Amino acid sequence: MDISPLADINPKAVIGKNVRIEAFARIDQDVVIGDGTWIGTNASLYPGARIGRNCSIFPGAVIAAIPQDLKFSGEYSGVEIGDNSTIREYVTVNRATKPGGYTRVGSNTLLMAYSHIGHDTTVGNNCVIVNSVQVAGEVIIQDWAVIGGMSAIHQFCRIGEHAMVSGMSGIVSDVPPYTKVFGIPAKYIGINSIGLKRRGFDKESIDIIRDIYRHVYQNGMNTSQAVEHIESGISQTEETKRIISFIRESERGIVKAVLAGSDSRGQSSNGGRVSVSGEIST
Repeated sequence: MDISPLADINPKAVIGKNVRIEAFARIDQDVVIGDGTWIGTNASLYPGARIGRNCSIFPGAVIAAIPQDLKFSGEYSGVEIGDNSTIREYVTVNRATKPGGYTRVGSNTLLMAYSHIGHDTTVGNNCVIVNSVQVAGEVIIQDWAVIGGMSAIHQFCRIGEHAMVSGMSGIVSDVPPYTKVFGIPAKYIGINSIGLKRRGFDKESIDIIRDIYRHVYQNGMNTSQAVEHIESGISQTEETKRIISFIRESERGIVKAVLAGSDSRGQSSNGGRVSVSGEIST
């Protein structure tokens, strides 16, 4: 271990092998830090923090401070950070409100500077949360999602796997898997085809995903009708099943489609309509 004598470390903290802790970091009681992790200057880890192996926590980050929730009355709860994740400068990850609950950040995930993860939220594996993103409590962000800078996500919303939220968006509904959204409130603008290609999805799979969302957003059906059509008329791949399951389980409803020629609020400037191509026309 390489621990600065100027770090404030509670003797009841559990620190793994080859951990480095810089000067003026604060490690409280009931904190567990996995092997090979680095804790930067002035980072603060409060009771209930569980940090995985080979993580990097940069200066000023605050992990497992009590939730910003008026219902909270001191219940035991915590924060779990997976392996190989990076927490950049001044990120805040609040502990859960629910007794015995955890706010969770997965493995291989990057939380960029000044982002906030609210109480009882789950962020999956291989996610990127860009600078100054504000995530409310009890949000679910699935694996491989990317949230663009300065976006805000409303409480109880879900972001599907491999989804891309463009910067400065406001999320007030669920964002389905494999899609791109943008605006305030955010609207569907197409599928995340570039991201899917980069992650090894083949052309056939991408074409099926595109066809599914054409029925959801561009063929004049309501959501229930679209799901029924997808179940009966489209190849039932693993991606198809995940999309159907996500939509059926949505409690807040999924994001709407933006019209061609619309501004970021979805207001049409020219009366245009959504094209019938694979994605929303611009």
